[in-house]
Amino acid sequence: MGQGGEGFRRKDRLKPVRTTKAKRVKAADRTLDLFEAFGETGRPLNLSELAHAVHVPVSSCHSLVKTLSSRGYLVTAGAHRVYYPTRRLFDLARKILDRDPLLSKVRPALETLRERSGETVIVGKRLDDYVIYLDVIESAQTIRYSAEASSLKPLHSSSMGKALLAALPEDELAELVSRLELKQITRNTICSARKLVADLRAGRKRGWQMTRGENVADVVAIASSVRLGGEDYAVAVAGPLERMEPAIPRHAKALKAAIEAMRAAG
Repeated sequence: MGQGGEGFRRKDRLKPVRTTKAKRVKAADRTLDLFEAFGETGRPLNLSELAHAVHVPVSSCHSLVKTLSSRGYLVTAGAHRVYYPTRRLFDLARKILDRDPLLSKVRPALETLRERSGETVIVGKRLDDYVIYLDVIESAQTIRYSAEASSLKPLHSSSMGKALLAALPEDELAELVSRLELKQITRNTICSARKLVADLRAGRKRGWQMTRGENVADVVAIASSVRLGGEDYAVAVAGPLERMEPAIPRHAKALKAAIEAMRAAG
């Protein structure tokens, strides 16, 4: 399995997932595409490479790069006029996340869940047909499930996605499942709407949802939903199959306690 990672230290996704058909601002899309290009490649990029990444002519990309450089978000590196982000974006994002009014309240409960389970704990919410990871508290184990905040996972193949689906009223659930694209992520992914609804109902009866290698082949995860501030969130405990399987009853008990603590804090 290796050490850490999505499926143990593999990047969750390399391409941005466009989750909505709603009208977007092109300038904002291009700016985000530019930073995601740096995230994908992990190296300085020249103007031509950046123009290709944001799908604009070099002249238009030059204006964008010049603006970001003047604001301190990009710096030139080397003699070949390549660019790379500064720490400014990271520092700004960290300040924003540190002051998140909801996550700051519930993080102690999530950290307690990580300590009790010994596995990675994730909190997320629904974004169109996906679940977006809002916070990831990784296990201290050498071999562990590892992912990044802002990762997107399909609703039907992730434990948190299932938890969010199961929280819907029956009529909304039926409508959403009927239009979901139930892609085969692994050989264990449930790709039948009928089987998915049956699995969700079984999870409701059990008190938590579960995936066994449905999104990452060697990962097991359990999750429950929790309503905070009028919105549904999901919390998951995830880890390698051979370590998770025998400990599921214990993890489920710790997850239930964490959900109750989050409700009290939120």
